[in-house]
Amino acid sequence: MKLLLTSAGVKNPSIETALVGLLGKPIAESTALCIPTAQYAHPWVGPGEKPWQFISGRSDGMVGLGWKSMGVLELTALPSIDQDLWVPKVREADALLVAGGDVLYLSHWMRESGLADLLPTLDTVWVGLSAGSMVMTPRVGDDFVQWRPPTGGDETLGLVDFFICPHVNGDDVPGNTRAEAEQWAAGIEGPAYAVDDDTAFVVVDGQLEIVSEGRWTLIHE
Repeated sequence: MKLLLTSAGVKNPSIETALVGLLGKPIAESTALCIPTAQYAHPWVGPGEKPWQFISGRSDGMVGLGWKSMGVLELTALPSIDQDLWVPKVREADALLVAGGDVLYLSHWMRESGLADLLPTLDTVWVGLSAGSMVMTPRVGDDFVQWRPPTGGDETLGLVDFFICPHVNGDDVPGNTRAEAEQWAAGIEGPAYAVDDDTAFVVVDGQLEIVSEGRWTLIHE
């Protein structure tokens, strides 16, 4: 599994170049599945209009990048259908495009659906947006808890060993402020990054590279 963990999608040429490098071919020759699940549980997002905007490619630099083909993978539906209906489609896809929203809701349904267990076996690019990126970290911290899983904790998948505070775009710009990021980081043990929407993380075989045309900060290690 190759990871492109973004704050707000493929927002600039540098992040797009990183995506093409992970795919190993142009986006126009690559197939993808989009995952809107995280949007449903977030009070600012969905369900309703926002998931449709994501799926239709009208809302971000993800689905509308000009892929060869696009499908939808709805995680809440997967536990009720045979794995033979969806696992081959995931294995065949060049990329999984994962919407933002509620990270703990996304983490819960990744586990419930079986996708979390499948990920280590895939030769696929995971392209996360906000919560779709944070789900790969060990936990999200209390500041990002909205929906609570049955376990009651804030643990996520832990496929990377660092933590992400997205949308730190400046105090006068929509998103998280630097003060809010530092407050969040105070409750996190381990490498904690505050990143703006022009920054992304590339992780391949455990090796981290930061790609940015904006600003990012390692608040603490």
